[in-house]
Amino acid sequence: MTAPPPVAQLARLRAHEPERISDALATRAPGSMPAPGEHLMIIAADHPARASLAAGPDPLAMADRGDLLARCAEALTRPGVHGFLGTADLIEDLAVLGALDGKLVFGSMNRAGLASSQFEADDRFTGYDAEGVAEARLDGGKMLLRLDPQDPATPRTLAACAGAVNELSGRGLTAMVEPFWSTRTGGRLRNDLSPDAVIHSIAVASGLGRTSARTWLKLPAVPEVERVLAATTLPCLLLGGEVPEDPDAALTLWQRALACENALGLVIGRAMLYPPDGDVAAAVDAAVGLL
Repeated sequence: MTAPPPVAQLARLRAHEPERISDALATRAPGSMPAPGEHLMIIAADHPARASLAAGPDPLAMADRGDLLARCAEALTRPGVHGFLGTADLIEDLAVLGALDGKLVFGSMNRAGLASSQFEADDRFTGYDAEGVAEARLDGGKMLLRLDPQDPATPRTLAACAGAVNELSGRGLTAMVEPFWSTRTGGRLRNDLSPDAVIHSIAVASGLGRTSARTWLKLPAVPEVERVLAATTLPCLLLGGEVPEDPDAALTLWQRALACENALGLVIGRAMLYPPDGDVAAAVDAAVGLL
């Protein structure tokens, strides 16, 4: 892995030349969608803003910001990687470092549902809003939607996500919705990854907003993935989730999912940034090979 970028240098820049951040975003070479029939590969790193720092067995794997930036930057250099998804702090750092030139970039919007909190389903928008996504010249915004039928906070998150879909589409920007059917077990909110539960979440997410013309879904690759993706006509990106114990099995499942007609590509974070053997480049290249 490449050496971590100088975090102290970034801190000094933020303190003394903050205008360079907006300049870097304004002058960044934009990315482009691959040709029809080709698949996207997007690197995701919006977990820390939700107090989710674990990767594999390490509960603080993502805590060192210099190390995280270095892993993201290395992944973005690999052939076949088209874009990045993250919160404003990471996007700004990577833009200043030049790592986002020529990439599609999506801003993470709702991060208030902190991991393991009692209010996790009340996932308010504390990250990007549609105006911020547009001002930063990003390609779209991503929102997390945990649907817990027993939690009265769920309708608030639903309404906020519907509003974000409207505001993004009104600006000609992509709305990337990541839905989960969730239940609280042992005091923790857990996502139900059974095929039927994912299908239910797809049905709800597909109907958000006054138009779905610019809505993409970000979905887990689960068993019976062909039946799951048949539940929508929206473009779908498959997420990586936790660092898999069996990387080969994960690759096989992603490959099956990508064979579906509405599978747009992969959005993978920890599974590629923190692979069991530590080789980020090899993990990214293996996933890109599926595309």
